[in-house]
Amino acid sequence: MQIGSSNPASFSVVNATLPQPANKKSVSSGTEKPEKVEAADKSNKAESKPSKDEHDPTQKRALNELQTRDREVRAHEAAHKAAGGGLVKSGASYSYERGPDGKLYAIGGEVSIDTSPVAGNPQATLQKANQIRAAALAPAQPSGQDRAVAAQAAVMASKARADASAARREETQQNQASNQEDNNTGNKTVTEQYQAVANGQHMPDNNTIDLMA
Repeated sequence: MQIGSSNPASFSVVNATLPQPANKKSVSSGTEKPEKVEAADKSNKAESKPSKDEHDPTQKRALNELQTRDREVRAHEAAHKAAGGGLVKSGASYSYERGPDGKLYAIGGEVSIDTSPVAGNPQATLQKANQIRAAALAPAQPSGQDRAVAAQAAVMASKARADASAARREETQQNQASNQEDNNTGNKTVTEQYQAVANGQHMPDNNTIDLMA
């Protein structure tokens, strides 16, 4: 998994170890969008035929575990997607396993999310990093990869805070320098006016002398 300026991170569910039915077959959904995945899933379900041994206790146990896994995977990826909001680059994609009933069940999945910093805006980058971390840890049981993404988002947030602090210091220094320059200009003007009066020269045209606090 790569996390960089142009590479989306993938939140993925690590496949569980499940009992292997005799007719086991795994397929991948690739990059299909959720709607298409669901359509393909339904099509496969309609065309597939149940195994002759689906009533065997071992097969029934395998089927129950596949059904449970399917629910967990879909809930896991839905949590990522909901928390990721506008950062999600594509819908969830799933890898499947065919059960003893001939139907396909999700056993793994992933959601791609944008992890690039906001150029020239550390405050926006900080907010984005916080959302990435929240999306990574949104499922009830984050996977190891989810936690790795969250850790990298924390590093991104730390750097953004440092950049924002440096930008504020630089702005403060620039304002102080500008104010000092204004003060120096004002003091010079007053000094010149007093000197003119001391030398018997005429007052300024408006007959006033600027006094600085």
